[in-house]
Amino acid sequence: MTQVLTDRFGRIHDYLRISVTDRCNLRCVYCMPEEGMVFEPEDKMLSFDEIYEVVRVLAGYGVRKIRLTGGEPLVRRHLETLVGRLHSIRGIDDIALTTNGIHFASRAEAFREAGLTRINFSLDSLREDRFRLITRGGDVNRVLQSLEAARRVGLDPIKLNVVLMRGMNDDEIEDFLRLSMEEELHVRFIEYMPIGHDDHGWKSRYLPLGEVLRRCEAKGWAAQELDQEVRGNGPSKNYRIAGAAGSFGLIHPVSDHFCQTCNRLRLTADGNIKPCLYWSDEFNVRSVIGDDRKLAELFFRALDVKPESHEMAKALENERQSHTPTERRMSQIGG
Repeated sequence: MTQVLTDRFGRIHDYLRISVTDRCNLRCVYCMPEEGMVFEPEDKMLSFDEIYEVVRVLAGYGVRKIRLTGGEPLVRRHLETLVGRLHSIRGIDDIALTTNGIHFASRAEAFREAGLTRINFSLDSLREDRFRLITRGGDVNRVLQSLEAARRVGLDPIKLNVVLMRGMNDDEIEDFLRLSMEEELHVRFIEYMPIGHDDHGWKSRYLPLGEVLRRCEAKGWAAQELDQEVRGNGPSKNYRIAGAAGSFGLIHPVSDHFCQTCNRLRLTADGNIKPCLYWSDEFNVRSVIGDDRKLAELFFRALDVKPESHEMAKALENERQSHTPTERRMSQIGG
């Protein structure tokens, strides 16, 4: 039997999230500062050939699912070509994309034809003025147009990622829940995480996701937990309001972490394996690409240091942590 990517705690890793760039056309408040970001030069980014080689090797060790992230992945030129190449690898049966949607509508058909399976749109507000504020300049209508384009070309499921922030967009919880009731969309509320922040400002915006269920109850909406996860790779706990066309999910890494079921590794745009999103451990792959055995060994080595859990809840309570949190911003990791 072929060896699979398993860590010290018996967790099998069949899912690789690949950041293709640390650049973005927006500046979302929870992801990167408005100015002062230093981006990696293009020649430091993994090439499509290098990404292909990494995935080809890992497919032989049980990786079946790929998600392309950024930064904003669509600022990487000719990304459809990479999707097509990854789709051709034997064993890869699921290729997903997380995007802010600003530039997706005109390319939806090309991505679908290349082999894209599913898509997630980052959509933290349905209101034009607030969306512009959160993203520091984005146009929500372009995201909605991309959502319709994804539906038109048959991508399924279509998920909306909503980072909930106290005092910023938490008054739209009901609006997003109604959207899940009216349309066959899957809204995923995500807790604000302390990724790459050098201060404690995120705490004032942090909101436990139990608030979403409380709002459902207050509205008299009966939300039933789904026995089966909406198709995908993610850690959300999923619900459907009675009679709804779609569903909603809760991703709560701080208030109720899901590390015991973690099945994912991350590859940053500059070629570093991150065993865990939150901790600082990284292993650069560039020097071993071309040597299949050494590349596989490096991934197993990364898994050997993967902790049993992150400790974001301790960060919230100012408690001492067992490892060193990453100083990278979310855009530099590929959330």
